[in-house]
Amino acid sequence: MNKNQVTTEHHFPWDHPRFRSWIAVARACQLMQQTVTREIAHLDIKPPHLDILINLYRFDGISQQELARKLLVGRSNMSMLLPHLEKRGLILRRGDEKDKRVLRLSLTPEGRTLTEAAMEIHTALIERLLDDESIDDCLVVTRSMERLIGLLLREEGELA
Repeated sequence: MNKNQVTTEHHFPWDHPRFRSWIAVARACQLMQQTVTREIAHLDIKPPHLDILINLYRFDGISQQELARKLLVGRSNMSMLLPHLEKRGLILRRGDEKDKRVLRLSLTPEGRTLTEAAMEIHTALIERLLDDESIDDCLVVTRSMERLIGLLLREEGELA
């Protein structure tokens, strides 16, 4: 048995360290989403909208398809979320100059202002919650989660 294997003396999955780790990550993610939802509610946006706005802030002119890929959502999900942001005057959708089938997305000035306010709230929340964590510990978690993301994306690719 190698050092990473756990003996089968654990009778229930919740006794297994890897299972407990998985559940802890899932619960932390869910609670973080609930907290972010509460913290940005006065801006009248939800976390899926915030994810879109932040990505448009970072990648101005990204295509709708590229954005869906970055956010790990289907194009139909994207098609449901974008009209709300567009109606509020936060984003613009326009055809690509070279390929009219491609829609390019950008923030409006109002969208940029709202995104900056939301990012300030989000960043303050992260700082408040992780203030006692060392940078080294944060980097360990980052590496672990990025590795897990890579594995899950490969699994998904194999299933597709």
